[in-house]
Amino acid sequence: MIASLVLRYSAFAVVATIANLAIQRVVLAVFDWLAAAIFLGTLVGLIVKYVLDKRWIFQDSQGGLANHSKQFGLYSLMGIATTLIFWGFEYTFWVMWGTDLMRELGAVIGLVIGYVTKYNLDRRYVFANDAQATTG
Repeated sequence: MIASLVLRYSAFAVVATIANLAIQRVVLAVFDWLAAAIFLGTLVGLIVKYVLDKRWIFQDSQGGLANHSKQFGLYSLMGIATTLIFWGFEYTFWVMWGTDLMRELGAVIGLVIGYVTKYNLDRRYVFANDAQATTG
């Protein structure tokens, strides 16, 4: 069960990361503005990850606009610190090496660290009622 959970969570992190970096590439190609690229990529990655985590990681079946708004708000709040980790690695790699490849490597490293932290925060604070079913 735990191996399956780790595999799913990792796969969803990869999907969200690809969505994030794809949006960044589009924004950079069109506007050549790194801050906008990072922000929009992060937003898209956050939405993708929330939808996947809610259903497939935490088996949360609660619906309704009020519930989704509250959970997405908490999910986003938990993501602030982890986003700063991600942005910090991405920006540092960009400044140190000045290449898209190294910027994206920094982003991936930051996202991995961030996602591990984020899972634990989400399990405890966002999907606390349903998390017990996924963790024993």
